[in-house]
Amino acid sequence: MSTTPPKKVLVPVDDLRTFSAALLEKGGLSPEHAATTADVFVWAALRGVDSHGIARVPAYLELLAKGVANAAADIKVESTTPAAAVVDADRAPGPVALTAAADEAVRRARETGIASVGVRRTVHTGAIGYYVSRIAEQGLVGIGFVAGMPNMGYTGVKGAAVATSPLAIAVPARDHAPLLLDMATATIALGKIRQAKASGTPLPEGAAATEDGTPTTDPEKAVMPLPLGGAKGSGMSLAFELLTSVLVGAPIFASFHSDDPAGRKHRQNALLIAVDPAAFGGTDEFTADVDTTLATLKGLPVADDADGVYYPGERSATVASKRGAQGIPVPPKVWRDLTEQAEKLGVTLPQPVG
Repeated sequence: MSTTPPKKVLVPVDDLRTFSAALLEKGGLSPEHAATTADVFVWAALRGVDSHGIARVPAYLELLAKGVANAAADIKVESTTPAAAVVDADRAPGPVALTAAADEAVRRARETGIASVGVRRTVHTGAIGYYVSRIAEQGLVGIGFVAGMPNMGYTGVKGAAVATSPLAIAVPARDHAPLLLDMATATIALGKIRQAKASGTPLPEGAAATEDGTPTTDPEKAVMPLPLGGAKGSGMSLAFELLTSVLVGAPIFASFHSDDPAGRKHRQNALLIAVDPAAFGGTDEFTADVDTTLATLKGLPVADDADGVYYPGERSATVASKRGAQGIPVPPKVWRDLTEQAEKLGVTLPQPVG
């Protein structure tokens, strides 16, 4: 006998953003930082990236309660040259630190044509597509890298070696939604492994491995993802560690694999780059040519087994438009977790749609 699965709860976007910010403020963040963090989660949820969406609110409340994330971080911007800076996050939540870094990169790139801002010692960055998109909204190209705690295999190494470090690029257009490439260096996300374990679904070949690094399709035995493209993905992850952690003077990889227990303390580093098209010939010409490029791609012959030709970020922008109008679907378990936190912290739940 089959049972009907519980339905997702539809919540208006603004209500969900206000509610999430209220919870995070009760968790210890300032009103400004709570609003910034909530905006990052809602942005991801809007675009259908639910793994980095509202489900993260209870997780962040736990990070704040345990002191892993610093609610009262003393964030400092260090710089010795106009085109570069480092945001010392003092363990601030990633959305707070990287939003500050994105805005700093835009401000500097307006003056210098291109600017890079590193982020030192933050805690869980969230969806990095948000930060490069924030740069693109200002008419600049945004590029971002993140390095974190080793949780992925490396070609030729036994066990976990490097992190599932992501890369994101956002390019503004004139009439099209911006191009947004947002990808990890892993074949599969850790969350997908957990979902497969819960449902008993076999994992794809070459996507995950056991604790000693042996590839497996058994979700019960899988504990870590394997790098995307083998040596290519693991090499990218190592390069991102050098471009972020090592560059800002806060190495993660080497200390994680040392004998120092402090090396296993959770932290992340990042690098955001803003490029102003005005410095390369002109913004209007650039965005017009971006449009032409995207339109040309979409005009190419469609393969027999495809429903269309899409560029990175196009489909998630369509999802965002739909969810913005209809509300964001919140899975039953996430809604229960949010309800529990709301009751615990004395925050009023938003009214679902319908």
